[in-house]
Amino acid sequence: MLAQDLPKSMKAAQGKNYGDIDEMLSVQEGVAVPKLDDEYNPVGKIHPLIKYATRQDRKTHMIIKTLAVALAPGDCRVLSGKTKTFQGPPSFPYIPGGDVAGIVVETAPDETYFQKGDVVAARFTVAPRDAMAEYARVSTSVCEKVSDTKKISPAAAAALASASPAVCVSDHIRPNERVLILGAGGGVGSHLCQLARYKGASYVCGVSRDTKRLLEAPLSCDDAIDYTKENILDSPTYQKEPFDTIIDLAAGGTWLHLLEGARQNRPSIVKPASQGGRYITITPDAPTFEGRSLFALLWMFLFKPTGRWLWSRLFSRRKMPTFTSAMALPDTREIMTRTLKLAEEGKLQAVIDGPYPLTTEGVCKAFRTLESRHPKGKVVVQVADLED
Repeated sequence: MLAQDLPKSMKAAQGKNYGDIDEMLSVQEGVAVPKLDDEYNPVGKIHPLIKYATRQDRKTHMIIKTLAVALAPGDCRVLSGKTKTFQGPPSFPYIPGGDVAGIVVETAPDETYFQKGDVVAARFTVAPRDAMAEYARVSTSVCEKVSDTKKISPAAAAALASASPAVCVSDHIRPNERVLILGAGGGVGSHLCQLARYKGASYVCGVSRDTKRLLEAPLSCDDAIDYTKENILDSPTYQKEPFDTIIDLAAGGTWLHLLEGARQNRPSIVKPASQGGRYITITPDAPTFEGRSLFALLWMFLFKPTGRWLWSRLFSRRKMPTFTSAMALPDTREIMTRTLKLAEEGKLQAVIDGPYPLTTEGVCKAFRTLESRHPKGKVVVQVADLED
Protein backbone atom coordinates (compact mmCIF):
# COMPACT_ATOMS: atom_id res chain seq x y z
CA MET A 1 0.00 0.00 0.00
CA LEU A 2 1.48 3.31 -1.07
CA ALA A 3 1.27 6.38 1.13
CA GLN A 4 -1.21 7.98 -1.26
CA ASP A 5 -3.43 4.89 -0.97
CA LEU A 6 -3.90 5.28 2.78
CA PRO A 7 -7.32 6.50 3.86
CA LYS A 8 -7.59 10.02 5.21
CA SER A 9 -9.49 9.00 8.33
CA MET A 10 -9.72 6.00 10.64
CA LYS A 11 -11.29 4.60 13.78
CA ALA A 12 -9.27 5.24 16.92
CA ALA A 13 -9.48 5.31 20.68
CA GLN A 14 -9.46 8.88 21.93
CA GLY A 15 -8.55 10.38 25.27
CA LYS A 16 -10.23 13.78 25.37
CA ASN A 17 -8.40 14.98 28.48
CA TYR A 18 -6.80 13.83 31.72
CA GLY A 19 -9.14 12.14 34.15
CA ASP A 20 -11.45 9.19 34.71
CA ILE A 21 -11.35 6.27 32.27
CA ASP A 22 -15.08 6.12 31.54
CA GLU A 23 -15.40 9.89 31.19
CA MET A 24 -12.34 10.53 29.05
CA LEU A 25 -11.95 7.48 26.78
CA SER A 26 -14.06 6.66 23.74
CA VAL A 27 -13.66 5.18 20.27
CA GLN A 28 -14.33 7.61 17.43
CA GLU A 29 -14.57 7.51 13.65
CA GLY A 30 -13.07 10.16 11.41
CA VAL A 31 -9.72 10.49 13.20
CA ALA A 32 -6.89 11.63 10.93
CA VAL A 33 -4.55 8.89 9.72
CA PRO A 34 -0.94 9.61 10.76
CA LYS A 35 1.64 10.61 8.15
CA LEU A 36 5.41 10.37 8.23
CA ASP A 37 5.74 14.09 7.52
CA ASP A 38 3.30 15.20 10.23
CA GLU A 39 4.82 18.11 12.11
CA TYR A 40 5.36 17.81 15.85
CA ASN A 41 4.19 21.08 17.40
CA PRO A 42 2.93 20.33 20.92
CA VAL A 43 0.25 22.63 22.28
CA GLY A 44 0.51 21.48 25.89
CA LYS A 45 3.38 22.06 28.29
CA ILE A 46 6.04 19.46 27.42
CA HIS A 47 9.54 19.36 28.90
CA PRO A 48 12.18 20.56 26.38
CA LEU A 49 14.10 17.26 26.67
CA ILE A 50 10.96 15.33 25.71
CA LYS A 51 10.30 17.66 22.78
CA TYR A 52 13.81 17.06 21.50
CA ALA A 53 13.63 13.29 22.05
CA THR A 54 10.26 13.08 20.27
CA ARG A 55 11.48 15.02 17.24
CA GLN A 56 14.54 12.79 17.01
CA ASP A 57 12.44 9.66 17.44
CA ARG A 58 10.09 10.64 14.62
CA LYS A 59 13.00 10.36 12.19
CA THR A 60 12.90 6.58 12.71
CA HIS A 61 9.15 6.19 12.20
CA MET A 62 7.12 4.12 9.76
CA ILE A 63 3.36 3.65 9.40
CA ILE A 64 1.65 0.35 10.18
CA LYS A 65 -1.88 -1.00 9.83
CA THR A 66 -2.60 -1.85 13.44
CA LEU A 67 -3.65 -5.39 14.38
CA ALA A 68 -3.41 -5.38 18.19
CA VAL A 69 -2.28 -3.10 21.01
CA ALA A 70 -1.05 -4.13 24.47
CA LEU A 71 -1.42 -1.81 27.43
CA ALA A 72 1.31 -0.99 29.94
CA PRO A 73 1.14 0.82 33.32
CA GLY A 74 2.26 4.00 31.61
CA ASP A 75 -1.00 4.13 29.66
CA CYS A 76 -3.01 4.69 32.84
CA ARG A 77 -0.35 7.09 34.10
CA VAL A 78 -0.63 9.21 30.94
CA LEU A 79 -4.41 9.39 31.25
CA SER A 80 -4.12 10.41 34.90
CA GLY A 81 -2.00 13.47 34.04
CA LYS A 82 0.41 12.78 36.91
CA THR A 83 3.39 12.78 34.53
CA LYS A 84 1.97 15.10 31.89
CA THR A 85 5.10 17.25 31.54
CA PHE A 86 7.11 14.20 30.47
CA GLN A 87 4.59 11.68 29.15
CA GLY A 88 1.59 13.82 28.32
CA PRO A 89 0.26 14.07 24.77
CA PRO A 90 1.19 17.14 22.72
CA SER A 91 -2.52 18.01 22.44
CA PHE A 92 -6.02 16.66 23.00
CA PRO A 93 -7.68 14.46 22.00
CA TYR A 94 -4.88 11.90 21.89
CA ILE A 95 -4.62 8.23 20.93
CA PRO A 96 -3.57 5.97 23.85
CA GLY A 97 -1.55 2.76 23.70
CA GLY A 98 2.06 2.33 22.62
CA ASP A 99 3.01 -1.37 22.40
CA VAL A 100 1.65 -2.71 19.15
CA ALA A 101 1.61 -5.30 16.37
CA GLY A 102 0.70 -4.51 12.78
CA ILE A 103 1.50 -4.62 9.08
CA VAL A 104 3.97 -2.16 7.55
CA VAL A 105 2.25 0.10 5.01
CA GLU A 106 4.73 2.95 4.64
CA THR A 107 8.43 3.39 5.39
CA ALA A 108 10.92 6.22 5.08
CA PRO A 109 12.73 6.41 1.72
CA ASP A 110 16.03 5.33 3.29
CA GLU A 111 14.58 2.33 5.22
CA THR A 112 16.29 -0.92 4.20
CA TYR A 113 15.31 -3.48 6.86
CA PHE A 114 11.51 -3.21 6.91
CA GLN A 115 9.39 -3.63 3.80
CA LYS A 116 5.72 -2.99 3.07
CA GLY A 117 3.72 -6.06 4.07
CA ASP A 118 5.98 -7.10 6.95
CA VAL A 119 4.13 -8.09 10.11
CA VAL A 120 5.94 -6.41 13.00
CA ALA A 121 5.83 -5.94 16.75
CA ALA A 122 7.00 -2.71 18.38
CA ARG A 123 7.14 -1.19 21.82
CA PHE A 124 6.76 2.50 22.56
CA THR A 125 9.76 4.79 22.89
CA VAL A 126 9.32 8.29 24.34
CA ALA A 127 5.77 7.82 25.69
CA PRO A 128 3.00 5.18 25.45
CA ARG A 129 0.53 6.60 22.95
CA ASP A 130 -0.56 6.84 19.29
CA ALA A 131 -1.10 3.11 18.69
CA MET A 132 -4.73 2.24 19.55
CA ALA A 133 -6.08 3.05 16.12
CA GLU A 134 -6.45 1.46 12.70
CA TYR A 135 -3.10 3.00 11.68
CA ALA A 136 -0.16 3.99 13.83
CA ARG A 137 3.35 5.41 13.75
CA VAL A 138 6.04 3.18 15.24
CA SER A 139 9.78 3.54 15.67
CA THR A 140 11.89 1.15 13.62
CA SER A 141 14.56 1.27 16.35
CA VAL A 142 12.49 -0.83 18.78
CA CYS A 143 10.56 -2.88 16.24
CA GLU A 144 11.08 -6.38 14.86
CA LYS A 145 9.52 -8.60 12.20
CA VAL A 146 7.21 -11.42 13.23
CA SER A 147 8.63 -14.12 10.97
CA ASP A 148 6.10 -16.84 11.81
CA THR A 149 2.56 -15.52 12.18
CA LYS A 150 1.22 -19.07 12.59
CA LYS A 151 3.16 -19.41 15.85
CA ILE A 152 2.72 -15.80 16.98
CA SER A 153 -0.71 -14.22 16.48
CA PRO A 154 -1.07 -10.41 16.31
CA ALA A 155 -2.45 -10.32 19.86
CA ALA A 156 0.48 -12.45 21.04
CA ALA A 157 2.98 -10.24 19.19
CA ALA A 158 1.61 -7.10 20.86
CA ALA A 159 1.67 -8.81 24.27
CA LEU A 160 5.24 -9.97 23.75
CA ALA A 161 6.34 -6.48 22.71
CA SER A 162 4.86 -5.05 25.90
CA ALA A 163 6.26 -7.88 28.05
CA SER A 164 9.77 -7.64 26.60
CA PRO A 165 11.13 -6.12 29.85
CA ALA A 166 10.78 -9.64 31.28
CA VAL A 167 13.55 -10.78 28.95
CA CYS A 168 15.86 -8.05 30.25
CA VAL A 169 15.08 -8.92 33.87
CA SER A 170 15.59 -12.64 33.21
CA ASP A 171 19.20 -11.91 32.25
CA HIS A 172 19.84 -11.37 35.97
CA ILE A 173 18.65 -14.87 36.91
CA ARG A 174 21.37 -17.41 37.60
CA PRO A 175 21.20 -21.19 37.15
CA ASN A 176 20.16 -23.29 40.16
CA GLU A 177 18.99 -20.39 42.30
CA ARG A 178 15.74 -20.06 44.21
CA VAL A 179 13.70 -17.15 42.87
CA LEU A 180 10.73 -15.28 44.34
CA ILE A 181 8.67 -13.19 41.87
CA LEU A 182 6.37 -10.54 43.36
CA GLY A 183 3.59 -9.56 40.95
CA ALA A 184 3.97 -12.89 39.16
CA GLY A 185 0.47 -12.90 37.67
CA GLY A 186 0.67 -9.56 35.84
CA GLY A 187 1.78 -8.64 32.35
CA VAL A 188 5.53 -8.85 32.87
CA GLY A 189 5.33 -11.40 35.70
CA SER A 190 3.40 -13.96 33.64
CA HIS A 191 6.27 -14.01 31.18
CA LEU A 192 9.08 -13.78 33.72
CA CYS A 193 7.86 -16.93 35.49
CA GLN A 194 8.42 -18.81 32.25
CA LEU A 195 11.81 -17.22 31.61
CA ALA A 196 13.04 -17.93 35.13
CA ARG A 197 12.72 -21.63 34.46
CA TYR A 198 14.31 -21.25 31.02
CA LYS A 199 17.26 -19.47 32.65
CA GLY A 200 17.78 -22.45 34.96
CA ALA A 201 16.24 -21.39 38.26
CA SER A 202 15.89 -24.46 40.46
CA TYR A 203 12.82 -23.16 42.31
CA VAL A 204 10.32 -20.44 41.41
CA CYS A 205 7.72 -19.06 43.80
CA GLY A 206 5.17 -16.55 42.53
CA VAL A 207 3.10 -14.07 44.54
CA SER A 208 -0.30 -13.04 43.17
CA ARG A 209 -3.99 -13.37 44.00
CA ASP A 210 -4.72 -16.20 41.54
CA THR A 211 -2.44 -18.93 42.89
CA LYS A 212 -4.03 -21.70 40.82
CA ARG A 213 -3.06 -19.93 37.61
CA LEU A 214 0.54 -19.50 38.77
CA LEU A 215 0.91 -23.23 39.30
CA GLU A 216 -0.45 -24.15 35.87
CA ALA A 217 1.29 -24.01 32.50
CA PRO A 218 2.73 -21.92 31.02
CA LEU A 219 3.71 -20.11 34.28
CA SER A 220 4.38 -23.39 36.12
CA CYS A 221 5.66 -22.00 39.43
CA ASP A 222 6.77 -24.48 42.11
CA ASP A 223 4.80 -22.58 44.74
CA ALA A 224 2.30 -19.74 44.71
CA ILE A 225 1.34 -17.34 47.50
CA ASP A 226 -1.88 -15.32 47.67
CA TYR A 227 -0.71 -12.01 49.15
CA THR A 228 -4.24 -11.21 50.35
CA LYS A 229 -4.07 -14.22 52.67
CA GLU A 230 -0.40 -14.48 53.57
CA ASN A 231 2.55 -12.11 53.90
CA ILE A 232 5.39 -13.94 52.20
CA LEU A 233 7.93 -11.89 54.18
CA ASP A 234 6.72 -13.54 57.39
CA SER A 235 6.73 -17.10 56.01
CA PRO A 236 8.47 -19.48 58.45
CA THR A 237 9.06 -21.90 55.57
CA TYR A 238 11.04 -19.41 53.52
CA GLN A 239 12.76 -17.88 56.51
CA LYS A 240 14.25 -21.35 57.11
CA GLU A 241 15.10 -21.83 53.45
CA PRO A 242 15.52 -18.32 52.02
CA PHE A 243 15.51 -17.29 48.39
CA ASP A 244 18.64 -16.37 46.49
CA THR A 245 16.83 -13.65 44.56
CA ILE A 246 13.67 -11.58 44.94
CA ILE A 247 12.34 -9.97 41.76
CA ASP A 248 9.84 -7.24 42.64
CA LEU A 249 7.35 -6.31 39.92
CA ALA A 250 4.60 -5.30 42.34
CA ALA A 251 5.72 -1.88 43.62
CA GLY A 252 4.60 -2.78 47.11
CA GLY A 253 7.52 -1.26 49.02
CA THR A 254 9.07 -4.66 49.72
CA TRP A 255 12.60 -3.27 49.91
CA LEU A 256 11.52 -0.94 52.71
CA HIS A 257 9.93 -3.87 54.57
CA LEU A 258 13.13 -5.88 54.22
CA LEU A 259 15.12 -2.92 55.50
CA GLU A 260 12.87 -2.55 58.54
CA GLY A 261 13.16 -6.26 59.24
CA ALA A 262 16.95 -6.08 59.06
CA ARG A 263 17.00 -3.20 61.53
CA GLN A 264 14.92 -5.26 63.94
CA ASN A 265 17.01 -8.39 63.33
CA ARG A 266 13.99 -10.37 62.11
CA PRO A 267 14.57 -13.53 60.05
CA SER A 268 14.55 -12.81 56.31
CA ILE A 269 13.18 -14.82 53.39
CA VAL A 270 16.09 -13.73 51.18
CA LYS A 271 19.79 -14.36 51.71
CA PRO A 272 22.00 -11.39 52.57
CA ALA A 273 24.48 -10.08 50.02
CA SER A 274 27.33 -11.83 51.85
CA GLN A 275 25.67 -15.13 50.86
CA GLY A 276 24.80 -14.04 47.33
CA GLY A 277 21.30 -12.70 48.02
CA ARG A 278 19.86 -10.21 45.54
CA TYR A 279 16.83 -7.94 45.21
CA ILE A 280 15.94 -6.87 41.66
CA THR A 281 13.13 -4.50 40.74
CA ILE A 282 11.70 -2.63 37.76
CA THR A 283 9.36 -0.45 39.81
CA PRO A 284 9.54 2.40 42.33
CA ASP A 285 8.34 1.80 45.90
CA ALA A 286 4.71 2.66 45.10
CA PRO A 287 2.60 1.73 42.06
CA THR A 288 1.39 5.29 41.46
CA PHE A 289 3.58 8.35 41.44
CA GLU A 290 3.75 11.89 40.14
CA GLY A 291 6.45 13.32 37.92
CA ARG A 292 5.93 17.07 38.01
CA SER A 293 9.62 17.96 37.65
CA LEU A 294 12.81 16.52 36.23
CA PHE A 295 14.35 16.42 39.70
CA ALA A 296 11.43 14.38 41.06
CA LEU A 297 11.88 11.76 38.34
CA LEU A 298 15.66 11.71 38.71
CA TRP A 299 15.28 11.23 42.46
CA MET A 300 12.85 8.36 41.99
CA PHE A 301 14.54 6.55 39.11
CA LEU A 302 18.22 7.48 39.45
CA PHE A 303 19.38 8.97 42.75
CA LYS A 304 17.40 6.72 45.11
CA PRO A 305 18.17 3.43 43.25
CA THR A 306 21.85 4.40 42.95
CA GLY A 307 22.03 5.12 46.68
CA ARG A 308 20.47 1.75 47.50
CA TRP A 309 22.79 0.01 45.04
CA LEU A 310 25.83 1.46 46.81
CA TRP A 311 24.55 1.02 50.37
CA SER A 312 23.58 -2.61 49.86
CA ARG A 313 27.01 -3.45 48.51
CA LEU A 314 29.16 -1.44 50.90
CA PHE A 315 27.42 -1.24 54.28
CA SER A 316 24.65 -3.83 54.68
CA ARG A 317 26.05 -6.97 53.10
CA ARG A 318 25.53 -9.10 56.22
CA LYS A 319 21.84 -8.29 56.60
CA MET A 320 20.41 -7.17 53.26
CA PRO A 321 20.55 -8.49 49.70
CA THR A 322 22.15 -6.34 47.02
CA PHE A 323 19.74 -3.89 45.38
CA THR A 324 19.50 -3.64 41.60
CA SER A 325 17.13 -1.46 39.60
CA ALA A 326 16.54 -3.01 36.18
CA MET A 327 14.11 -0.41 34.84
CA ALA A 328 16.14 0.73 31.83
CA LEU A 329 15.42 -0.87 28.46
CA PRO A 330 17.82 -0.71 25.51
CA ASP A 331 16.76 1.73 22.79
CA THR A 332 17.54 -0.85 20.09
CA ARG A 333 15.53 -3.68 18.54
CA GLU A 334 17.74 -6.31 20.21
CA ILE A 335 15.29 -6.90 23.05
CA MET A 336 12.41 -7.33 20.59
CA THR A 337 14.46 -9.73 18.48
CA ARG A 338 15.25 -11.90 21.48
CA THR A 339 11.69 -11.86 22.79
CA LEU A 340 10.13 -12.94 19.50
CA LYS A 341 12.81 -15.57 18.93
CA LEU A 342 12.08 -17.14 22.32
CA ALA A 343 8.40 -17.28 21.41
CA GLU A 344 9.05 -18.77 17.98
CA GLU A 345 11.22 -21.46 19.58
CA GLY A 346 8.46 -22.33 22.04
CA LYS A 347 10.44 -21.13 25.07
CA LEU A 348 8.10 -18.23 25.85
CA GLN A 349 4.33 -18.18 25.47
CA ALA A 350 2.39 -14.93 25.27
CA VAL A 351 -0.06 -14.57 28.16
CA ILE A 352 -3.01 -12.39 27.19
CA ASP A 353 -5.81 -10.80 29.19
CA GLY A 354 -8.46 -10.36 26.50
CA PRO A 355 -8.27 -9.47 23.74
CA TYR A 356 -10.79 -6.66 24.08
CA PRO A 357 -12.51 -5.11 21.03
CA LEU A 358 -11.77 -1.65 19.69
CA THR A 359 -15.04 -0.21 20.97
CA THR A 360 -15.65 2.37 23.66
CA GLU A 361 -16.82 -0.34 26.03
CA GLY A 362 -13.94 -2.64 25.14
CA VAL A 363 -11.22 0.01 25.52
CA CYS A 364 -12.62 1.27 28.83
CA LYS A 365 -12.83 -2.28 30.15
CA ALA A 366 -9.24 -2.92 29.10
CA PHE A 367 -8.07 0.23 30.88
CA ARG A 368 -10.06 -0.61 34.01
CA THR A 369 -8.48 -4.07 34.05
CA LEU A 370 -5.04 -2.50 33.85
CA GLU A 371 -5.90 0.13 36.47
CA SER A 372 -7.02 -2.60 38.88
CA ARG A 373 -3.44 -3.90 38.91
CA HIS A 374 -4.86 -7.45 38.63
CA PRO A 375 -4.65 -8.34 34.94
CA LYS A 376 -4.06 -11.98 34.07
CA GLY A 377 -1.25 -11.36 31.64
CA LYS A 378 -0.87 -8.51 29.19
CA VAL A 379 -4.06 -6.56 28.52
CA VAL A 380 -4.58 -6.54 24.74
CA VAL A 381 -7.03 -4.69 22.48
CA GLN A 382 -7.67 -6.33 19.11
CA VAL A 383 -7.92 -3.80 16.30
CA ALA A 384 -8.06 -6.01 13.18
CA ASP A 385 -7.46 -9.56 12.02
CA LEU A 386 -4.37 -10.44 10.03
CA GLU A 387 -6.52 -11.36 7.03
CA ASP A 388 -8.48 -8.08 6.96
